[in-house]
Amino acid sequence: MIRTAIVGTGGIAGICHVPALRAQSHRAEVVAAVDVDAVRVEAFAAEHGIAAVHTDLHTMLREERPDVVHLCTPPFLHAEQAVACLNAGAWVWCEKPVALSLAELDRIRAAEGTAAAGAVFQHRYGSGARYLRELIAAGTLGRPLVAQCVTTWYRDDAYYDVPWRGTWRSEGGGPTLGHGIHQMDLMLSVLGPWAEVRAMAGRLDRDVETEDVSTALVRFENGALATVVNSVLSPREESHLRFDLTDATVELRHLYGYSNADWTFTGRNPGVKWEPPDDLPSSHTAQLAEFLDGYEAGIRPDLGRPTMELVTALYKAAITGRPVVRGEIDASDPFYGALHGGRPEVFR
Repeated sequence: MIRTAIVGTGGIAGICHVPALRAQSHRAEVVAAVDVDAVRVEAFAAEHGIAAVHTDLHTMLREERPDVVHLCTPPFLHAEQAVACLNAGAWVWCEKPVALSLAELDRIRAAEGTAAAGAVFQHRYGSGARYLRELIAAGTLGRPLVAQCVTTWYRDDAYYDVPWRGTWRSEGGGPTLGHGIHQMDLMLSVLGPWAEVRAMAGRLDRDVETEDVSTALVRFENGALATVVNSVLSPREESHLRFDLTDATVELRHLYGYSNADWTFTGRNPGVKWEPPDDLPSSHTAQLAEFLDGYEAGIRPDLGRPTMELVTALYKAAITGRPVVRGEIDASDPFYGALHGGRPEVFR
């Protein structure tokens, strides 16, 4: 039995991680929960039947010796906590964003040994996305040409009353990093490596340090061109992806998760049908199954570096006002260590 622990017992832990672990109860059990808030972690453990309760990560790692740790804490804690877990020999499955910079992400990867870390990017794992990737790989839909990647969500002022939100130091960035990253990751999983980014971003309405909206143009290595919009200012919320290929248009409209019913297909060839073999919703449950398969086989999970590199390039392009090509942001670049590139006042 795989011994798992949940670190951070806020909403995402109870809503998404506990159900995913219950679906894997035949091979995984939650042996411990950790939170700096003693009252909250006690209540969480009582609600979900978790035996061990801790308010300190290092103590939990030493006393419980979990095989896998689910990190559900605020973003600024992820890198340090992930490294601590890896050093203790525990695999890590970390909520997005895994890190606040490429430097932090690379620090996590460098700490891997017998244990490894992976990112929560559950939208890749729904049956619709899997099926689309299969059709494109087989050439059934022709060449990818145009894409739209839209995350238009709404977060009011009260949302940013939580102390760690809206700051570079603790959240790392605005909706480009913390909200739109899921749709951008799904776009990359379909279209493959990106090549160049041009972007604009701004703080238009919220009282935050970071941007509250960003837009970008992305050119892919296969020649496809995409537009990207990330917003927390949009009263009608939607997550929208559209892929135009030479022989078909495939669209996905949802909010925080999708099933097959959320996809639409328009094909030029009447002989090609949109018929996914199953209907698996995008979810933590779907991704955790594959994560644990990898754990049992000793296969290192994906930490999402290409997605984080795209996010970083979008910030650099928006702040510098010039195009950014993939691979140019190395350890000598100011944007490698922080998404504001050393200019935290840029959107104020």
